[in-house]
Amino acid sequence: MSDTTIVGTRPQQAEMSHKEIVEVLIGLMSALFVAIVSTTIVSTALPTIIGDLEGTQTQYTWVVTASLLAMTVTSPIWSKLSDLFNKKVLVQVAIVVFLLGSLAAGAVQNVPELLAARAVQGLGMGGLIALAQSILGSIIPPRERGRYSGYMAATMAVATVSGPLLGGLLVDSAGWRWCFWVAIPFALAGLVMLQKFLHIDNVRREVRIDYWGALFITVAASLPLVWVSFAGTSFDWLSLETAEFLGAALVALAIAIAIERRHSDPLVPPRILANRITMLSILGSLAVGVAQFGASVFLAQYFQVARDHTPTQAGLLMLPLILGNMIGATGTGQYITRTGRWKGIMLVGGAVLVVGLSLMGTIDHLTPMWHLSTFMVLMGLGTGALMQNLVLVVQNTVDVTDVGAASGSVSFFRSLGGTIGVAALGAVLASNVADKIASGMAAAGIPVSGGGNVGSLDLDKLPPAVATIVRTAYADATGRIFLIAGVIAIVTFVAVALMPVTELRTTIRKTEEPHPAGSADEWSDERELEPVGA
Repeated sequence: MSDTTIVGTRPQQAEMSHKEIVEVLIGLMSALFVAIVSTTIVSTALPTIIGDLEGTQTQYTWVVTASLLAMTVTSPIWSKLSDLFNKKVLVQVAIVVFLLGSLAAGAVQNVPELLAARAVQGLGMGGLIALAQSILGSIIPPRERGRYSGYMAATMAVATVSGPLLGGLLVDSAGWRWCFWVAIPFALAGLVMLQKFLHIDNVRREVRIDYWGALFITVAASLPLVWVSFAGTSFDWLSLETAEFLGAALVALAIAIAIERRHSDPLVPPRILANRITMLSILGSLAVGVAQFGASVFLAQYFQVARDHTPTQAGLLMLPLILGNMIGATGTGQYITRTGRWKGIMLVGGAVLVVGLSLMGTIDHLTPMWHLSTFMVLMGLGTGALMQNLVLVVQNTVDVTDVGAASGSVSFFRSLGGTIGVAALGAVLASNVADKIASGMAAAGIPVSGGGNVGSLDLDKLPPAVATIVRTAYADATGRIFLIAGVIAIVTFVAVALMPVTELRTTIRKTEEPHPAGSADEWSDERELEPVGA
């Protein structure tokens, strides 16, 4: 099978064997794994990195936010490009961009250089995440896609929560620069595998790039992320600055919507977003993003700061979360492929996610470790059952020519929810910690002059009595943010419950049927079923 470029026709993608799909999948997962790992690998290494580069607390946060911001705002652009240009070339470009960012990040000499390198990494990560899903949607029918999507979701889930473990091991053994360089051989392996095994039909058609749409969508997504990173520290949550940030974001969003409605080839086609399943999947993805990214960031901090574990130990203690994610992702994928039923198993996943996050909301400095492990397994099961399957049900509603934009929309809002959620929950955590430290110090009769160094994460420099108060404050405040995430997860459960039951088709393309002129969708074999036995 060879790459095919077809002009002016709508081709039928040649069916690939299981062996051919697995070969492509290995290449995609190799690159995707290190891309996702890169978003969380620095969580356990950041204290060392910032200390070595003499950075500040604000820069500490932005080392994580810079890559997530670039990944989030560029993912819909990559997704749309995948519907217009050769997906194989685009995914290879994304890998190369990620490699360049990784090389640069490991060689930086100061924090501003690191932030720039992390942004380049995020640009490549956005392409890898969007294009991996788009490629799967182009070579595998939805009915069969559940199994392979499960593998992909498991890879993403394991990468998300194993980043802190890998980061801890590298910091303790090889040095923090290897947190970035370790990605290079895996990304190169993925590049070679895709060059050899990925053969995909390419529809060449007249292209009108939606530059203005891309610009205003980027601005509308970026401003809330920047705002939530500085609100509560550089200015009050309720302030003129907040109004300016959010007001400008709303204006940019309104302009973006107007552009997308009028453009002949919009970045995010309104007909896709108008679909009920797509809108509900986007809503459901917000909470999944908060759970996915928040778990790794805040649990790594909980184990290290609150429970006094080393970076390596903190990573090992997160293994129950990894196990739950793997079982949830692969198990639901296999179930959907064998039965063709998706709604029931996703409802179960949503319920388990709510329960898991709610139980995580009860943790404090005295929580037994086996309790915490059980809660993490439940949280992992729920996240794994939903993350990739929310993309799957959306891909089932569109033809292969729109699969990139459709899956990219879900991924975009999942990343957006995760990025804003992590930043906002981080602000809540910081506020609660400060209050608890102040009350703890007052109760112990310990004076605090000018704030001292009480808020430092380098607890070894604090007197033992003060360090104990700080650890307790972090432990007790962490439960609050997971409880908030549990409330958000209820929205995901409701969104899945409101989705109409549809049949997963067994073809890559939708069956062409006559539609009235100007219909929003030219192909449709989707049938809405009675929700019996869903």
